[in-house]
Amino acid sequence: MYMPQSKSLSTALLCALALLGSATACSAADGTPTASRPAAGRTDTARDTTTSTAARTTASTATGTSTGTAAGATPGATGGRATGPADGTRCHTSQLRASVGRDNPGAGQENFPIVLTNSSPHTCTLHGFPGAAFLDGAGRQVGPDPKRTSGQTPTTVTLAPGQSAWAGLTFANPGISEASTAIPSSLLVTPPDERDPLTVHWTAGKVPVAGNASSVFLTVFSAGRGA
Repeated sequence: MYMPQSKSLSTALLCALALLGSATACSAADGTPTASRPAAGRTDTARDTTTSTAARTTASTATGTSTGTAAGATPGATGGRATGPADGTRCHTSQLRASVGRDNPGAGQENFPIVLTNSSPHTCTLHGFPGAAFLDGAGRQVGPDPKRTSGQTPTTVTLAPGQSAWAGLTFANPGISEASTAIPSSLLVTPPDERDPLTVHWTAGKVPVAGNASSVFLTVFSAGRGA
């Protein structure tokens, strides 16, 4: 009756010696090789997940997608990748060229179209009123800021490369209104929602700057060149 116990003890002793010598994997009571069991507190699943995430991050960085997004993910799911100004975005000052069209007088009014042309290779949009100011030869503003014409509803004008939109610049004929006048050197034009202006050489003569009926008015942008 003591022989099995002695055999069991001998087997355990041999197992311990084998493990210390890193020569033989011993079986536990449940038949699983002891050397093949994962260490306590660590799983192969956790290790594989970490490796997989690192691989995805490296791959996504290499392909230009957002860091941490798996390569091959559906475009647009996290915003996509920008390749330049998208169609339909607001026109920026750097994308535009400004000019002033010929006068179209009527009913004692002088009416000039302020024209903005898309000089970029990308489609963009204009929505609303321009900003404007007359300047003298020294760069000083002449007269007050033009006013927006009331009762107008802006619409969005889409400009493909090379296309134009216009807004009206209108004032009473100074010879009729007897307003004080000045001859500007240039007109500053600021596109809607932009801060940087474009400079246009002014060649149309006197503009009202003070006194009776001296206000200058602006209209919203419409498609075309206004002439």
